[in-house]
This record gives sequence, C-alpha cells and structure tokens, in this order.
Amino acid sequence: MSEPGPEVSAPGRPSAGQALAQSLAEAADRRGRSRDVRALGRLFPFGRTHWGDATLSGLFLLLSTSATLGMSGAIRLLVEHLTKARSDPGSIDRWFLLIGGVALVLAFATALRYFFITKLGERVVADLRKAAYAHILTLDPAFFLQTRTGEVLSRLTTDIAIVENLLGSSISIALRNLLTLIGAVALLVIVSPKLTGLVLLSFPVVLAPLFLFGRRVRKLTATAQDRFADAVGFAGENLDALETVQAFGRERAAAEAFGVAVESAFRTSVRRMSARAVMTALVIALVFGGIVGVFWLGVHSGLRGEMSWGALFQFAFLSVMAAGSVGALGETWGDVQKAAGAMERVGELLDARPGVAAPPNPTPLPKPARGEAVFEAVTFAYPGRPDLPALNGFSLRVRPGERVALVGPSGAGKSTVLRLLLRFYDPQGGRVLLDGVDLRDADPAQVRARMALVAQESPLFSGSAMDNVRFGRAEASDEEIRAAVRAARAEGFLKALPQGLDTPVGDRARTLSGGQRQRLAIARALVREAPILLLDEATSALDAENERLVQQALDKAMHGRTTLVIAHRLATVLKADRIVVMDEGRVVEEGTHHDLVALDGLYARLAALQFGNAA
Repeated sequence: MSEPGPEVSAPGRPSAGQALAQSLAEAADRRGRSRDVRALGRLFPFGRTHWGDATLSGLFLLLSTSATLGMSGAIRLLVEHLTKARSDPGSIDRWFLLIGGVALVLAFATALRYFFITKLGERVVADLRKAAYAHILTLDPAFFLQTRTGEVLSRLTTDIAIVENLLGSSISIALRNLLTLIGAVALLVIVSPKLTGLVLLSFPVVLAPLFLFGRRVRKLTATAQDRFADAVGFAGENLDALETVQAFGRERAAAEAFGVAVESAFRTSVRRMSARAVMTALVIALVFGGIVGVFWLGVHSGLRGEMSWGALFQFAFLSVMAAGSVGALGETWGDVQKAAGAMERVGELLDARPGVAAPPNPTPLPKPARGEAVFEAVTFAYPGRPDLPALNGFSLRVRPGERVALVGPSGAGKSTVLRLLLRFYDPQGGRVLLDGVDLRDADPAQVRARMALVAQESPLFSGSAMDNVRFGRAEASDEEIRAAVRAARAEGFLKALPQGLDTPVGDRARTLSGGQRQRLAIARALVREAPILLLDEATSALDAENERLVQQALDKAMHGRTTLVIAHRLATVLKADRIVVMDEGRVVEEGTHHDLVALDGLYARLAALQFGNAA
C-alpha cells in the first residue's frame, strides 16, 4: 500500500490529499465525456426474462393513465350539466358518481402499476447484481492489477443502487408522465385544435433548458460518481492495512487525504444539483407560464361563445396535466442521466473479459489424473512490466508423485511458477502442460480442480472454522473435515473454541492467530484431495514446534501426490526428491540437498547463510 503523503507539505509541493484530488479529477474528466443514456439499454435483456411482470406493469400503466385522462372527461360532463342542476339538483349526482368511479379505477390501477413496476425494477436490479458479481469472479488477476478492489465494489454497490432508484421509482414516474403527456396532447387536439397548436408551439422553448443544462448535469453526475468511487477505493486500501497505518501514525494523514477526496466529490455534487435545480425551475416556469397564457385565450373564447365552459374546463385540466407531466419528466430526466452514467460504469465491468479463459472447444484433461507438470522454455512478464520478465526461458518437468522444492532469492520467479500452473496467467512464450495438455487448450476450472494451494497468506472467510475447511471441497463430509483438521494439527486449538469447529471466526478469521489461520488453510487444502499440492511458504506463519507438527502432516499429505514446495527456510525442503534453484526467472541448479551443496553454487551460498553460522 502506498502510504499517505505528509501532513504538512513542503512549500510549492502539493500535499497527498491535493495530489489525490487532482488525480481523481483528471481520471473523472477523462471518463465523464463518454456518458450516454443508451447505456440503459443493457437493462432490457434482464427485463425480458420477467415478461409476466413487465406485461402486467404495462397493462396497469395504461389503465391508470386512461383513468387519469378519463377524469378530465368526467369533469367536463359535470361542468356542462351544472346549468341543469337548478331545475333538477338530483341530476348532477350521477356525474359525481362517475367521477368517484373513475377515481376508484385510478386508485386501483395506480396501486397495481406501482407494485408491478417496482417489483420488476427490483427483480432486474437483483439479477444485475448477481450477474455483475458472478462476472467479476471470472476475471483474472491481471484485471485487478489495473483496477482497485474499492473501485469494483463501488460500481457493484453505489452505482447499482443509482440504477435501482431509477427502476424502483423514477422509471414509474417517467412512464406514467410520458403516457399522460401523449394522451393529454391527443385530447387537447380533439377539444381545441387552435389552442393546442399554441401549446405545442411553446414546447421547443420548454425543452431548450433540458438540452442546455442536461449535458452539464450528466457530465457533473459522472464526475461526482467517479470521484466518490475513487475515494472509496482509497479508503479501502487504508482500512485493509489499518494496522500498518496506525503503526506508522498515519491516521490523520489518511483521514485528511480521504476528506479532500470526499469534499471534492461533494463540491461536484453541489454543482450538479445547482445545474439541475436551475433546469427544473426554468422548465416549470416556462410550462406554467405558457399554460396560463393559453388558458387566458381560452377564457376569452368561452366568453365569446366559441367554446363551451365544459370544454374549457377539460382543456384547462388537460393543460395542467400535460404541464405537470413535462415538469416531472424534466426532473426524472436528471435521474435517467445519473443512472445512465452509473450503468455505463457497471457495463464496463460486464464488458471486461479475462485474459485467461476456456477456449471454445477445450481439450479435456486425461483421467485418471497423473499429476505431471511440464514447463517448456517459458517466458512470462506481468502486465504493466513487459521489460521485467518474471520467468525467462524457464524449463522444468515435475514427474507424477514427485516432491519438488523451488528455492532461490526473492524475485527469482518461484511464486510465478505456481500462478502459471494454476493458469492465473498465460505465458508470453513457451508452454505449460498438465498431464500432457497445454493449459491454453484446457478449461481453467478443470486445471484448478486438480490442484490444492496453501499460500504464504492464505485468506480465510467469515463463518465457522468448518465452513472454511469445507471451502476446499463443498461435498466433503463432516468426518472428512475433521480428519483434515487433525492432519493439519489444528484440532487442539479448535477444540478450545466455544463451539469447536462450528465457532464463527470473524471477518477474514481475524479472531485466530496467524499460525492458527495457516493450519486451517492447510486443512482446507488437504480436504480437497487434489492430485497436485502447491505449497507457497505454507509453514511460514508457524512457530518451531507447530512447524514441526504441520511438516509431519504435510509429509503424510504429500505421499502419492505431486508436490511443488516454495520455501525460503531450506530446513523445510531437505526431504524433497529434487530441489530446483531459481535465479532471475531461470533454473540455475537442481538436485538433492547434498548434491547442490557439493556444487558450491547459489544453493550452497544460501545453505551456508542458514546452516553455516548455526553449525
């Protein structure tokens, strides 16, 4: 993790918070220009799968809109029969009953319209969340080298929540008002073509603010979302390494840097809200100003007898209805733009493709598994570091059932060997074969199913200890899990827990010590029963006594399995069938411990550093 900058910056030099805010602003400006409401079209495939709710939503939307427009006709009939009420007051009751009946239909249809549209929106968002998360899990490590986890989580939560707001409420309001506007204009034409023409002539004036301010609102919305997402990503980095932040006394600096980023996002949001408020005010003022003017002309037409008072009331009612619809559409247009920006960001996740994926017709791995791994002149450099190859002409053949140890200085490429074997990456040159099949021709899921990994820092998950061990093989029985726990020498400390194996271990199993977490990780690998066992500094977190016990368990687990062991402590690899010494991405020596010591090369120097002084 990059430490936050100094709390007091040197003269002429920006502080860490200012530098962060500047970089976030530049990134947001670059991305904000591509916002397009067409990004919302990606939601249609999700909606199509729930056509029943969509049909009912449309049906009740039409019914509620028809009832709303029908209210204007009922009011017109009431007004036109008011003149007869003097001689027969009872005759007017039926028109009030008609209005009441239309109101009941409106209430019923509106309630069901809200329910089904909201349900459909929530369902689409739920499917979108699941699809996005499932897709994220398929992305390879190269993607996360370029995209921070906090940024991904922001898109998965905040951005999808913005889309949820659109589908859950704004879309319902927008569709209702759009249909109401269309229906109201159609009826206005029937009631008075002349006055309607005047209303329609005012529409370009009303729509002008939408286009003038809409682009600015959209850009500011996208900028605010980007800045907030990057701020969340920055916060996530510091929280993941909170102990380091506190150990170096950087709490205040980290808080100030995060505060600068949040304030930058807030100021952008204020500018967005100001632009949207001005846009809304202009739209409403122009709409209702135009309606008042047209209604003034209508009243004079009524006084001259050119228009019945019932038709005038209906025209006024429909005009207000149309004006209200335009105003509401102006407000929801901002929500549409905001959701479009959010959906584009989510779409970028959905469009991301892993560099490592199964070919269209993968070659099946032979059965039963032999556990043979071969590296043929492999050259590999990590993304972003093409000039610094981690492996350079690396060749190695690991025979079935063989126990091979990889040793060498830090940066020699040892862990890269395991990553390529797990097919987290593909080499730029050469081949990696598993049981005779080039990994690029195989399905990565089948490849990884034949391996069990214990890394130097094996992450565990919230839940119980049994849940974490069963993570290695979902169908493992309770007895198989207990056997793996015993083999990993974890039974002792687990029995001391309040609920034994069923005891919750907390977020990332932080209630356990480092050694206890590592033994659970070893049990998780053992229960997998994979033909290839990969150990990357598997006992590094254990004390001398526990390391001896776990090493005994691993010796037993290695029996009959192909094993690749990475270790800096050479005492843990003395029993390996073969020790492969790596340096600068190449194999420089290989053999048994005694053979390599006799060569008096790199291994001999490493052995002398670890064993010589103690001898």
